[in-house]
Order: sequence, then structure tokens, then C-alpha cells
Amino acid sequence: MAMDAAILHTFTSPVVLFFVLGLLAAFVRSDLAIPEALAKGMSLYLMAAIGMKGGVAVAESGFSSTIAIVLLAGFAASFLLPFTAYAVLKGFGRLDRINAGAVAAHYGSVSVVTYVTATEILGLSGIPPAGYMVAVLAAMETPAILSGLMLAKGLKSDSGNERSEMLREVFLNASVVLLLGSFVIGLIAGPSGFSEVSPFFAAGFKGVLCLFLLDMGLIAARRIMMTKSLTWRLSAIAIGLPLVNGMIGVLAGTAIGLDVGSAAGFGVLCASASYIAVPAAMRMALPEADPGLYLTMSLSITFPFNILVNIGLITSVAVALAGPGGIVP
Repeated sequence: MAMDAAILHTFTSPVVLFFVLGLLAAFVRSDLAIPEALAKGMSLYLMAAIGMKGGVAVAESGFSSTIAIVLLAGFAASFLLPFTAYAVLKGFGRLDRINAGAVAAHYGSVSVVTYVTATEILGLSGIPPAGYMVAVLAAMETPAILSGLMLAKGLKSDSGNERSEMLREVFLNASVVLLLGSFVIGLIAGPSGFSEVSPFFAAGFKGVLCLFLLDMGLIAARRIMMTKSLTWRLSAIAIGLPLVNGMIGVLAGTAIGLDVGSAAGFGVLCASASYIAVPAAMRMALPEADPGLYLTMSLSITFPFNILVNIGLITSVAVALAGPGGIVP
């Protein structure tokens, strides 16, 4: 596969085109909308499906030292990336400590939908990431929340009850529980067990993802049209951070010996920014932080940039780093 083909697959993929349709519909002020209950149901479906497929893949291949290494690398990346983001947000972005810490946490955690979209594009390119990367995705959800809180005000709360509630939100939020739970189910069931439910979880996956990204396009565009707290400096950071983090992830993935698709997948995980789990935790732990800043940056700028541009760039770099021996025709 040539580098240009990786970018071409991004812009011709139906899942990306549905996202573009959502953006355009919102910008022209169409009344197109996805019911909230349906959107939540699609989100649950996508997380359960990707978790199960990852567990089945690991059941087939078995646990290895590579899986242990990439899990450790993912945990470390999620915890450490917010420190760089914090420095940039405080310096160039001119944010105060609380808001810089809250925003930085988003850029160490991950976006499940960005990764799911990337797996579809990588699959179309002939280089799907390994199934165990779903476990890495789950492992990268929460460490950034802890480092973001440390940067903002340390792990201090006004009471033990507040601390307990915050930690519960971090480690038992819906996405982590469903991803890990469905991964374990897939691991236990294996290929034979999964075959019983594959007509539901496999056949409809791409169609549901298309509709979900249509909704995400609508939400992202409408939020960016409403926000008043975003500056050009913060907009530049919301593009620069995923670019740099994505390249760090690809280089790290290649260095530890991941295949091309998995190295690209790890790059996408490092580049993505959370807009579900981390905002929920920040609302509870840092209520004084401005949700208009961290939600608009992660959802309305970084998310579209990753979907439309960065996934293709990261894939191209992964292919180039792999060399002739790693290129899939």
C-alpha cells in the first residue's frame, strides 16, 4: 500500500463521508438530528462490538510479551502526555492552572470513536490493528485524568466522599466498564462463541458507525458555532497536540516492534482526545474549569481534524517507517 493510498482511503471511506455530511448539515443550519436515545444506543453498541472483537482476536492469538509491552507503553503515554500539553496550554495558550490541567487531561486520554473509525480505515487499507489494541484503548482512558488533576490542583478534594466519587467516575465510567467487560466476554467466548452473535455485532457495525459519525459531525459543528471562549491560540494547540502526539505514538509503536496497523493504531490513540470520559470526570473534580474550552477543543477541533486528516497522516507515517518489508500491496 502506497502512502497516498492511506490518505485516499480516509477521504473515500463512507464513515468519514457521513461525518462530513453531519458537519455540512450543521453549518448550513439544517434541522437534521439524531435522537439522543438512539445516539446513546449506538455508542453502547460500538463499544461492545469493538471490545468483543478484540477479545476474540486475543483468544485466537494468545497473550504475549508484545501485548504486555504495548499495554505498559499505552499507560505511560496516557499519564505523561498531559504534562507536555499543560506546559503548552499555560505558555502559548495563556490558560490558568485549573483550565490548563483540565484541558491537558483530555489530550492524554483517548477517543473511542476516533479509534473505531481508524480501525475501519486501516482495515480498508489492508493493515488492520491487532485485536489486543482494544485493551490498550481501555488502559489509556484513565491515567490522563489522574495526571491532569495533579497538574491542576493535586489529588485534593474537599471531602473523602468527593474523592471517592471522583475515583469511581475515573475507574468505573461506562466506556471503561463496557470496553473491558466486552473484551473479557470475547476472550472467554472465543471465535466459536462469537459466531453466535456475529450477525448482530459484525454485520451491522459499519452502518451503525456511519450514523454515529453523522451525529458527531452535527454536534461538533454546532458546538463550534456556539462557543465564544475559544482563541486562535487554543485552536492551534487543538491541532498541534494531536499532530505531535500522533507522531510520538507511531514512532513508539514502531520502536517496540508493532506491526504497521497496530503502530498506526497506537499513534491514533495517542493523537485522540477524550470528549466523554474525561469531561465527566472534570465536571466532578474541577467544577471551576470551563467546559466550553475543553469540550470545544477536544470535540469540535481535534476530533474532526483527526477524522479528516490525522488518521491518514499517521497511517502514511506508519507505512513509511515499516519500510518495504512492512508495506501491504
